[in-house]
Amino acid sequence: MKVVYNWLKDFVDVTASPDELASRLALSGTNIGGLENGPHGAVIDAEVSSNRPDCLGQYGIAREVSAVYKLPLKSVSPKPVEGSAKASEAVHVEIQSPEFCGRYTARVIRGVKIQPSPPWLRERLEASGVASISNVVDVSNYVMLELGQPLHAFDYDKVRDHRIVVRRAKPGEKMHTLDGIERTFDPGICMIADGDGARAVGIGGIMGGVETEISFSTKNVLIECAWFDPIAIRRATRFLKLHTEASTRYGRGADPELPELASRRAAELILQLAGGELLAGVVDVYPGKRAPKKILLTRAELLRVMGADVPDKEIEASLSALGFSPVRVDQNRGVEGSLLAAWECTQPSWRTEVQREIDLIEEVARIYGLDKFPPRFPVSRQAAARLPHYEAETRVRERLIGLGYHEILTIPHVAEERDVLFRAPGVQPARLANPLSEEAGVLRSTGLVTMASALEWNLNHGQRNVRLFEIGSQYRLNGTKSVETRVLTIGATGEAREKDLHDTARAYSFADLKGDLDALGELAGGFEWREHAASQHTNQETRQDANHVSGDWAHVARSGGVALAGEDLGDAGQLARRIADRLKLRQDVFLAELRLEPVFGAIRDLKDSRRYEPLPRFPAVERDFSLLLADGAHFSDLTQTIRSLGIAEIASIEAGDLFRGKNVPAGTYSLMVRVVFQSREATLTDAQIAEFSARIVAALKQKLGAQLRAS
Repeated sequence: MKVVYNWLKDFVDVTASPDELASRLALSGTNIGGLENGPHGAVIDAEVSSNRPDCLGQYGIAREVSAVYKLPLKSVSPKPVEGSAKASEAVHVEIQSPEFCGRYTARVIRGVKIQPSPPWLRERLEASGVASISNVVDVSNYVMLELGQPLHAFDYDKVRDHRIVVRRAKPGEKMHTLDGIERTFDPGICMIADGDGARAVGIGGIMGGVETEISFSTKNVLIECAWFDPIAIRRATRFLKLHTEASTRYGRGADPELPELASRRAAELILQLAGGELLAGVVDVYPGKRAPKKILLTRAELLRVMGADVPDKEIEASLSALGFSPVRVDQNRGVEGSLLAAWECTQPSWRTEVQREIDLIEEVARIYGLDKFPPRFPVSRQAAARLPHYEAETRVRERLIGLGYHEILTIPHVAEERDVLFRAPGVQPARLANPLSEEAGVLRSTGLVTMASALEWNLNHGQRNVRLFEIGSQYRLNGTKSVETRVLTIGATGEAREKDLHDTARAYSFADLKGDLDALGELAGGFEWREHAASQHTNQETRQDANHVSGDWAHVARSGGVALAGEDLGDAGQLARRIADRLKLRQDVFLAELRLEPVFGAIRDLKDSRRYEPLPRFPAVERDFSLLLADGAHFSDLTQTIRSLGIAEIASIEAGDLFRGKNVPAGTYSLMVRVVFQSREATLTDAQIAEFSARIVAALKQKLGAQLRAS
C-alpha cells in the first residue's frame, strides 16, 4: 500500500515529517517497507498485514495517524446532487448467491462525457502506482485507493435489460475479461451477469468483462459497489491465477458498511469531472446485514497481560480514535465492593478481526506505545510444570554431548525421492496437501533422511569430522491418520580420533557408533543388539533400484538392530555405499535411529529405583577366564549367563583380549573375561572364589559351549 503524504493530509492535519510519520507508524504496528520522494511528494510504502484490510486505503491509514498523534479525523461525507428520476426505476439487482455476495449497490449517472482526467487525479494515481485511463475509470480506482473499497463502472447502455444478476458460474462458462484474456470458470466462482442472467459481464470482486467496459463513446454509467465473501474471492483468485487490486481488498475482508458511502463518493467525483445527471437514490440489496458485536475490556486483564497500567484517558482516546466507541461500565467485582474499571466496546465494521478482549488490549498497547511497558513476563494463571519426559530427555542430550556429538534441529519437510531411500517396507508417507516446494512434499518417515542431508551439507562445506544428533519426530500414515513418533537420530563421519603429537589418527567405525550407543543405553539399563537377517543382507547387496526398503540403507556386516528389554527400538549401521554414492558422500557415514518413548520410560524407572550405597570396606578380587567361544556367541550372552547365576558378590564383568588365528580352532575365537568379586559383609576367601569360578565355568559350558583355554 503506497501512502501518499499529501493525500493523507486531506483527512488529518499531521505536521510530522514523512520520515517521522513512517517511524511512528512502524512503532504502532504498521510495517514500513520504505520511503520515496518523487515528483508528487513523499510516498510511504506500507506493508499492510493480511488481517488489516482497513489500512488498504488512504483513509484507513489516516485513521491510524489520527489515533497515534491524537489528531481529529476528518469525515468523508459526499453529497452529490441528484436528479428527479429514481435509480430504482432505471436498474434492477438480484443476488442469487448470497453466500458469495453479501451486499450489492448500484447507482446510475446519465449524460457523462468520457475524457482524460485532470492533472491532480492523474498525479495521485501515478504516485500510487496506478495508470490513468479516463475520468470515470480513474474515479473508480481513486475511490478504491482513498477508502479501500473497490468499485466497478459499467457502460449502462451495454447492460442487457438494465438488470444485474449475481450468481454462481456455470460449469465451463467462459468470458473475456478486461485484460483481453478469455477465461473459463467453475461453479465455485461468483459471476456478475446481466439481463436474464445468461451472459456474464464480470467476475464478482475480481475483474470486469469487455462486453460492458467504459469507452470514450460511453454516455451513461452504472456504478457497482459491493461486498463479496473473502474466502470465495481467495479461492477464485487461486483457481484463475488472477490477482487484482480489487481481489486483494475483497480477499482480506472489506468493510460491508462501506459500499454505499464509496458509491456516493464516486458519484460525486464523476459529476465533477464528467458531468451528467445522477439518478436519485441507490439500489442497495443487503440480505446479510449483521448487528455490531460488543466486546468487554477490563483493566484487570490489561494489567495482567501487559504488566503495567494505562491511564483511563489514554485507553478511551485510543479506542475512540480507532472507532471502537468505548463506554465505561465498571464492574462491582473487587474486594469489599470496590469497582473494577471496564469498557464495553463496539466492533467497527472495518475491524472484523477484533473479536476478543485480548485484541482490544493489543490495540490499546500499540497506540499507547509498546516501548512504555516494562520488559517483564506476565503472571501465569497456573503453576509451571515440566513435561514428563523432560529429565530423561535432558540426560540423553547431556550423555550425547559428553560423547562429542552436536545437537541439530532440522525441518521435517523432505523430498519423497530422498525419503524413499530410508523408508521402511510398507510405510506410507504423510504427504503435504500444500507443500512449500517440490523438494518438501512429504513429512519425513524417518529422521535418517534429514540426518544424512545434514552430514552431506557439512561435508560439502569442508567439515570432514562430524558427529550430530537430533531429538525429533518421524511421521507415518496409519490408515488415513498421520502418526508422529519421537525418535533420536545419530549421524557421524570422519575421524574418531584426530592425529596429534601423541596419537595417530583413527577413522570413525561402526564399533565407535556401537560403543556410543552402549554408553547411551547405560542410562536405560543397557541396550541389546540383534543381527539383521541374512536374507535381508543378501537382498540388500543385490538390489540396485531406486525404491529401496529400510534395512537396505545399512551395510551388510556393519549394522544391527537395537532393542531394550526385548522391545525393538531401531537400527544402527554404516550407510550402504550405493546410497552414499547417490548422495555424493565420498567417506563412510554411520547412522542410527531409536524410538525414544521406551528409552525415556526406562530412564524414569531406573531413576525411581536408584539407591545410594556406601563404598565397600572389603577388598575386591579379580579372576580372568580365557574362554574359547563359538563365532555366534556374543559378549552380551556371556554376561547374561553369568548374571543369571545370582552371585551377589559379582561386582563387574569386563571383556579383555579377543584373539582369532593361530592355535584357535576354526569357527571359534578366544576371549579373556575379567570378573571382579567383592563382598560388603566380609573379605572373600579362596574357597569362595573357587566355588564362584567353578559355577561360572560350568554355566558358560552348558549354555554357550564355552571351554577354558589351557594356560
